[in-house]
Amino acid sequence: MEKAQRIKETVSYLKSQLSSIPDVAIILGSGLGPLADKIEAEKILDYSQIPNFALSTAPGHSGRLVFGKLGGKNVLAMQGRFHYYEGYEMSTCIFPIQVFASLGIERLIVSNAAGGINVDYTPGELMLITDLLTGFCPSPMRGPNVDELGKRFFDMTFTFDTEWQELAREIAQEQNIVLHEGTYAFMPGPHFETPADIRALRTLGANAVGMSTVPEIIAARQAGMKILGVSCITNMAAGILDIALSGDDVNATAALVEERFCNFITAVVEKV
Repeated sequence: MEKAQRIKETVSYLKSQLSSIPDVAIILGSGLGPLADKIEAEKILDYSQIPNFALSTAPGHSGRLVFGKLGGKNVLAMQGRFHYYEGYEMSTCIFPIQVFASLGIERLIVSNAAGGINVDYTPGELMLITDLLTGFCPSPMRGPNVDELGKRFFDMTFTFDTEWQELAREIAQEQNIVLHEGTYAFMPGPHFETPADIRALRTLGANAVGMSTVPEIIAARQAGMKILGVSCITNMAAGILDIALSGDDVNATAALVEERFCNFITAVVEKV
């Protein structure tokens, strides 16, 4: 079945399950899934129930869609994403985003757990994503274009919604949250980067690094969605501290900042 047809099939199923078109879609990164528990859930769908959806296998990713109220808005939260390192093709990683856009959702919040490359960052702080390093990411738009979603060639200069970013800055200030701003770099994983990788990424201008997010944002950009990206800095990247990196430490740090992150995203949704 062609991808366009699979998207239509999934959209048709979601329309039959949801009482309205969500105002905002939210992708929850590693360890940040508990935000979904803050939603006044009207409908919860396991990925296994949704036609053409893959299964999320990464630790800390529950693998379900949660639809309901958050901050007075109708939201659809993706509690678990699909990663390239899980063995999925990039077209699978971005499939949910293309479904959301086709469903009529206009706004997307993308969150992730990231390694801090900027030595001024501290684990537990947040970073507003203002730009991307995409060169290490196999393009998710490779292959036949789905013309209904956007043009074959499209601009990535103005990817993030500037008004939404300004709102996020104001909310961070109100809540006394440290909100850095910087460039997020994609690396394929699942191994953590080497110290040499991190030195190279810093030279290229990256402030944080992770194994997700970039494919989804590229797809959302093509579809014309308004995008806000936020990284939770869960660890310092390889070679900055004299310690070995661990996925368990990533999830543990995310758990420590869970309440702060949830309050921040809720306010961002409420005031948008």
